[in-house]
Formats: sequence, C-alpha cells, structure tokens
Amino acid sequence: MSPVSHHIPEDIIEAYASGALPHGFSVVVATHLSLCDQCRAVAEACDALGGAALEALDAEAPDAGLRDRTLALLDTAPAPAPEPQPRGIFPAAVAAELGGDGPAWRSLGAGIRQQILVDRPEGSARLLRIPGGKAVPDHGHNGLEMTLVLQGSFSDHTGRYARGDVQVVTDDLEHTPMAEAGPDCICLAATDAPLRFNAMIPRLLQRYFRI
Repeated sequence: MSPVSHHIPEDIIEAYASGALPHGFSVVVATHLSLCDQCRAVAEACDALGGAALEALDAEAPDAGLRDRTLALLDTAPAPAPEPQPRGIFPAAVAAELGGDGPAWRSLGAGIRQQILVDRPEGSARLLRIPGGKAVPDHGHNGLEMTLVLQGSFSDHTGRYARGDVQVVTDDLEHTPMAEAGPDCICLAATDAPLRFNAMIPRLLQRYFRI
C-alpha cells in the first residue's frame, strides 16, 4: 500500500464512527480508511471508545419476552447481502455505490467527466475524471468538500495529492486544482453545498451538472 500524505481530520473520523456523518462524506471516509493504515487505526480506536462508553451506561433490565422476540426475528431474518468487493481502482465502498456496473461518465466539458454517486439534501458525492495536465476551473466553496484521489494525482497551492490522499477544504479556500501529467486523475469528491465558480461559463452550467 502506498504511503498516504494527506489524512482525514480526527473529528471527521469520530463523526463517521458515531454514524453522524452524511452518507456522501461517509463514502469518502470509508474509502480512505481502506487505503490508509493510520486513519483506520484512529477509526478503530473511536469504535473501541464508543463500545466502552455504551458498556458503562446503566441499562434497564429487558422485559421477559425480549429474548423470545429477538430469537424469533433471527429465525426469520433474510440472509445477509454479500459484502461489496473492490473492483479495479475502486475500493469496496465506491464499488458498492456503483452497483454491478462501472462508472457511467458524463462530460462536463474540456475533457472532464463525472458520475454522481450520492445526491441527497444533506450532500452529494461523485466520481470525477480529469485528463492529465488539465485544470478544474478556479472556484471557491460554500461549505465542506472532501476529495480523495483514486488514480493519478493533482496539485494546487496547498500541495500534491496522490492515490489515497484526501484534500479537506471549507469556505475559506479558493483554488484551481490541476491534474498532473500522466494517467487521468480520478477522484471521489463529496460536498454539502454548491461550489462557487469565478468564471461565467462554469456558473451558467453549474445547475445543469449539479456541482
């Protein structure tokens, strides 16, 4: 596994472990954890602390029929669905969102393509494919954005991001990410608010492409 240079902040991992993170961001975190030993260890520590906290709670004694009802439910429960498996460059969490198919890329212009994986009121997640040497239009942010690299790399004034790296930005950053020369840069990006493009044409197309 290649070393990861850019990690997810611990408060976001804690929110993921507690189930408080919106689904789109959870897909990014789950994908990063499959590629990063350091952040996976943090998530496992959060799980352990959460379990210890639950055990420390004073629990009420169950009523007499709870055991029988629970066993009855187990007898009638459907077989668990098979665990999603990685597929190509896509870790299991992304493969699960894709279903049994590969990405259905949709052109955004200038050779950049996307597939939306999650589109909910609390946020969205999408795959982006940017040709090597191409830049994403200059933009700012109206909320949180997390971008995880799955193939290739990109860079901006904050640094260089390669496979497994996550860029976490808020509304105080404006940037022009550029894919480095070589293979197409494929990223998984989650946002909870529309981007803030500076050029007219991206602003006009923004609603149509839901970015």
